[in-house]
Amino acid sequence: MGFNLAWLHPFWALGLPIALSFPIGWSMFRSLDPAPDRVGRGLDALPMFLCRLLGRRKPAEMDWKRYALAFLAFNMALFVLTFGLLYAQQYLPLNPDGKGSLGALGYKDAAGVDHPGADTGVVFNTICSFVTNTNLQHYSGEQHLSYFSQMGGIVWLQFVTPAAGLAVMLAVIRGLRGDKTMGDFYVDLMRILVFVFLPLCVILALVLVANGMPMTFEGAVKASPLDGAAAKMDTQTICRGPVAALAAVKQIGTNGGGFFGPNSAHPYENPSVWSNLIEITEIVVLPMASLVMLGLMLKNRAHAAVIYGAMLAFLVVGVVLAVHYEVQPSAATENLAVVQGPNMEGKEVRAGAISGATWAAMTTATSNGSVNSMHDSLNPIAGMVAMSNLMLNVVFSGIGAGFLNMLMYIIVAVFLAGLMVGRTPEYLGKKVEAKEVKLAMMAILLHPLLILAGAGLFAATDWGAKTTANPGPHGFSEILYEFSSACANNGSGFEGLGDNTPAWNVATGFVLLMGRFPPILLPLALAGCLATKKLVPQTAGTLKTDNLTFFGMLVGTVLLVGALSFMPALVLGPVADHLMAMKP
Repeated sequence: MGFNLAWLHPFWALGLPIALSFPIGWSMFRSLDPAPDRVGRGLDALPMFLCRLLGRRKPAEMDWKRYALAFLAFNMALFVLTFGLLYAQQYLPLNPDGKGSLGALGYKDAAGVDHPGADTGVVFNTICSFVTNTNLQHYSGEQHLSYFSQMGGIVWLQFVTPAAGLAVMLAVIRGLRGDKTMGDFYVDLMRILVFVFLPLCVILALVLVANGMPMTFEGAVKASPLDGAAAKMDTQTICRGPVAALAAVKQIGTNGGGFFGPNSAHPYENPSVWSNLIEITEIVVLPMASLVMLGLMLKNRAHAAVIYGAMLAFLVVGVVLAVHYEVQPSAATENLAVVQGPNMEGKEVRAGAISGATWAAMTTATSNGSVNSMHDSLNPIAGMVAMSNLMLNVVFSGIGAGFLNMLMYIIVAVFLAGLMVGRTPEYLGKKVEAKEVKLAMMAILLHPLLILAGAGLFAATDWGAKTTANPGPHGFSEILYEFSSACANNGSGFEGLGDNTPAWNVATGFVLLMGRFPPILLPLALAGCLATKKLVPQTAGTLKTDNLTFFGMLVGTVLLVGALSFMPALVLGPVADHLMAMKP
């Protein structure tokens, strides 16, 4: 038997973004953090000109509090504007198929009874989802949103929300290196849009169109069967639209979501093997590149390499485990008169089990959440890999947000190391004291609190128990995954779950907001505290954060906190599911 070329896919999917992250990271460093004498000069004149059109004549010198207020005010404006847009889409242009208000979508209750009519909950959940760069969808885009809502609402948010996260990362880095000001949020945002997202998305959209992805504002097509039986059956409605524009930014911005309900398993949203490789590369390349930018901005490439290496180690292990368990037969086919092969349940046949498992590991390692297979159909341990990535939330994660999450673990690792050697812990030449440790622990512990409290409440009540498609451990996994995905700002789901109910929409909407804003603002406050401290001279006892020893401490800290927080829930869910499926 010849070599199966599908086995090359994980190597390409990991190798390409790693290779591209270095030139892109260098470009981000040059364009997003210009020296004082280059501000507003050369290429930087364009974002500064656009800022002046908005009334800002020169960059403001913001401390962490002003930067945080600007970030929150911007997101509040996004929330209000998009809420109105989705409610009024039936009155707006670019609606050739006559879509009504998303607020009139309705829902099914726990007993499966339809409740048509107004449902503010789904609009609230959708806005929370896209404003927080999560893109959790309790609706189907091609069925419920107009082209104007897709482009003017969803795609617009998919540009500005990851840009806002990266802007906060820039501010935190400036604080860590001791700058007098943490920058200007609006100037940072404009530079990121002009120099990072717009050029990359234009190029990627053109490449995806060349691969067969639709990009049109014409309405759905009515098609008749080719076998001459049109008179005996209804015609088929084939949805289309400006798909390439959304697909390009949803991947490169670690947004996720999809123009179509099946997401990147839909042939119009992922038409070929090449589009599949391009999209999976997009998922992780900017989170990787942001760490290259980190090393250049701090002038400490070795420390950035330790962080990059720790995240990459988690990602590689996750991909290996997911692929290994997905090429095993599904327990559902045991003792059946069928050929035993890879688990193809819920897989796009063109992609296969290896591609599906690789994508599942990589999309949950970032805050992307797009899928090219159904995660609810993954074998239990492969599903646990995806769920564990969401629970750790530091495996590259979102653009900017991934480093902010890992920074909290870095502070804890430095503090623990200081306790071991009996000296005051230091990070990048600044003393880490009680205030910084408290901020770090608040950010770390909030994540499991939101996930486990939500999952426990819904598993114990009809809000969750009657919305699962499966009983027992797998049903609990569906509930646990939904809260993990919402809190990690990921957006994927175990889609056997009937999650479009008022209870799910409100609960996950709250978790979406709490999983996004405190974990971004707490690192900003921490960097603001460190920025005011004096540099401490290095001595023989100074803990180095740029070697293999610290790499091991950082990985160990993440695993220790993750295991203590989530292991009991994982045992009740995917581990029990796996053990029940094993042969007696």
